[in-house]
Amino acid sequence: MSTRARGRSHEVAGSRGGSRGLLTGSGQIAVAMMLMNVATYAFTMAAARIIGPVPYGAYFALMNLLMIVGVVMLGLQATAARRISADPTHTGQIERGILRVTARASLLLGGVLLLASPLIDHLLDLDSMPTAMLVAVAAVPLTMTGAQMGVLQGERRWRELATMYVLSGVPRLVIGLALILWRPTEFMAFLGVALGFYVPLLYGLAVLRQGREYSDTHERHGLLLMVKEAVLNSQALFAYFALTNVDMLVGRSVLDSHDSGLYAAGLIVSRAVMFLPQFVVVVAFPSMSTSRNAGRALATSMLLVGALGGACVLATALFPDLVLVFAGGQQYDEVSGLLWVFALLGTCMALLQLLVYSVLARQDRVSMALLWAALGVVVVLAATIVSTVGQLLAVVLTVDMVLLAALVPISFVKLRERSTAQ
Repeated sequence: MSTRARGRSHEVAGSRGGSRGLLTGSGQIAVAMMLMNVATYAFTMAAARIIGPVPYGAYFALMNLLMIVGVVMLGLQATAARRISADPTHTGQIERGILRVTARASLLLGGVLLLASPLIDHLLDLDSMPTAMLVAVAAVPLTMTGAQMGVLQGERRWRELATMYVLSGVPRLVIGLALILWRPTEFMAFLGVALGFYVPLLYGLAVLRQGREYSDTHERHGLLLMVKEAVLNSQALFAYFALTNVDMLVGRSVLDSHDSGLYAAGLIVSRAVMFLPQFVVVVAFPSMSTSRNAGRALATSMLLVGALGGACVLATALFPDLVLVFAGGQQYDEVSGLLWVFALLGTCMALLQLLVYSVLARQDRVSMALLWAALGVVVVLAATIVSTVGQLLAVVLTVDMVLLAALVPISFVKLRERSTAQ
């Protein structure tokens, strides 16, 4: 089948599948992401117990740095998925172009991080240059995997994409656990993570080894334009991740150590609720990038995310003591009465993530600016009026809900305008 014919088939399948396609893809991705998250969590808990508190602190700092670096990966994934979904007749050109851009970006990022190894070693207080250099070793496959996932996501190849998600977590558990049982150090723990990233990369190379042939090209898919879009997407995603993580950083400065610990325990619930419906975003994004199904895909996805989040809020309100077991235990019982509010915050975060990807799908710079504005408001308000856990939670939840209330109508109006223009 020609690239053009394949493109038409993807477009038709996307328009006819509707909610059924969303639910079918969601099932595969949900199981895969669950396995990935369980494996990742299992290795994190194993590392905490096996290597000890001091090495684990260094490992945790490295993982947080890698999360920031991973924004580039997510930006490239969103770029590939959006372009292929929006213009499937040029899948071959987009695939080859984005993989070429990603290869250069990953090597450049790896080189920068390698040169910055002394700075990383100093800032994270590692006292180990080899450990600091591993950040570069991990960043290269992590970044390249992003584009591969984006291609599969844009083409709605859910089985292969689900396999990549599983391979993003399970090999880390197997390889990392073997290494830290051999030598329980932060170097071995992070080496297991770095080596684990090469497994999905190799799988991605295998499933995409025969690039799509293409005869016609379009200037809108030029390499420079792809780079610009990837940078734009990365900064928007960075704003989202900063918004959903800045409260913990601010909390460390405005709350005492006891209260900041209580807030951190509550955030475990928020993060769990936020990540639970992440598979919905992955499956819905290609449909949100098309002109025909964007509004329906966003509405269906918001209902699904909202329903999952509402169920979590209700369960947390009814069984706070049970939820507290997973949020640190009885030593954090002072925050048990607020756990349902933390679950509500996690639901807002999940809905915001969905809307952020809708923003990326339509490349709306005004909505991106609102993300940065909300981040600034949280920092200013938290630094000036917050002195308790409840106040910090109220500030963050209020800002998130206001942002949510602003982005929802903007998103549907913009999607309607784009559909009408087509």
